[in-house]
Amino acid sequence: MSQQDVHILSAASALPGPAVDNAALARRFGMDALWEQWVEAFIGTRSRHLALDLESGRLTGTLADLAEEAGRKALKAAALAPGDIDAVVLGTATPDRLMPATVNVVADRLGIDQVRSFQLQSGCSGAVQALDVARQLVLGGAARRVLALGGDVIARFYDVTRDLRRADPAELVNFVLFGDAAGAAVVSAEPGPGSAAVRALFTRLVGLGREPGAVLEWFGPADRDSDRPAATEDYKAIEEHVPRMTEEVLHELLTDTGWRPEDVGLLLPPQLSGRMTRLISDRLALPAARDVSVVDDAGNCGNAIVFLQLEQALAELGAGERALGVSIESSKWLKAGFALEGSAR
Repeated sequence: MSQQDVHILSAASALPGPAVDNAALARRFGMDALWEQWVEAFIGTRSRHLALDLESGRLTGTLADLAEEAGRKALKAAALAPGDIDAVVLGTATPDRLMPATVNVVADRLGIDQVRSFQLQSGCSGAVQALDVARQLVLGGAARRVLALGGDVIARFYDVTRDLRRADPAELVNFVLFGDAAGAAVVSAEPGPGSAAVRALFTRLVGLGREPGAVLEWFGPADRDSDRPAATEDYKAIEEHVPRMTEEVLHELLTDTGWRPEDVGLLLPPQLSGRMTRLISDRLALPAARDVSVVDDAGNCGNAIVFLQLEQALAELGAGERALGVSIESSKWLKAGFALEGSAR
């Protein structure tokens, strides 16, 4: 075992409320059955969880609520107390407020104090960025155990009174792609029962000169009446670039680890939509890998999605079994990946 390994002791997730299927969305936004069939065929996501009451438009939970729940579960699964944690890192695109930072609210609720804390503003690759910061803290000796968190509440950008029949496709797609969730993982200098060693991990900005593929606006008092949509997605650009970027990440991870494609037992692919996930997995063609995918039922829940995948992967990863994970962020084009190897149970 390398002296440079760090270990993921546990992973956990929190989803708000019951699942909201495509039929429920269609009823709320006045869309017909053909729209529901289009979502099933071309998006491939069956349901998602929302921190929102669709009828009233009232938020029913916050990112801090979800991250607190996920953090508690991860600590319990790792058999750790709040005082055992040396640092807390949160990746999110949708903090509850600009200040105080949501990471500090969550730490306070969990009873974690007198530690380093970091909040990373990023799209879905922020989950891997949070794991990267946690890993570097452990490798540098600044921490023995770090609680890494990720999550988003996209529903706060929903306008439930909107007539989606008049919406631009770049805006419409967000109503079916995304869900709300949070996740957590404990990163440690020492292994534990059922843990996984991190054999490789990287995140990289690759968007030089490239237009954003996703935009999430912030409105203050001066521009709150702007007619700009709060969230847009260039789905065609994403369909063009994400599969190729995923292949690049996979090849880099295999090179870094020295693994062969047939050595990989689990694949944690990007989770934009059910349809795209399946297309990407088929394109990668890892001969022995089982997919760890949650997007069909949880939707694309941003910075939570990698943690939802990790929770499932740790439960399946046998001793010595190998897993590769890929996350691609389209906002300004980032690619991220990690390689895990199962420890003895």
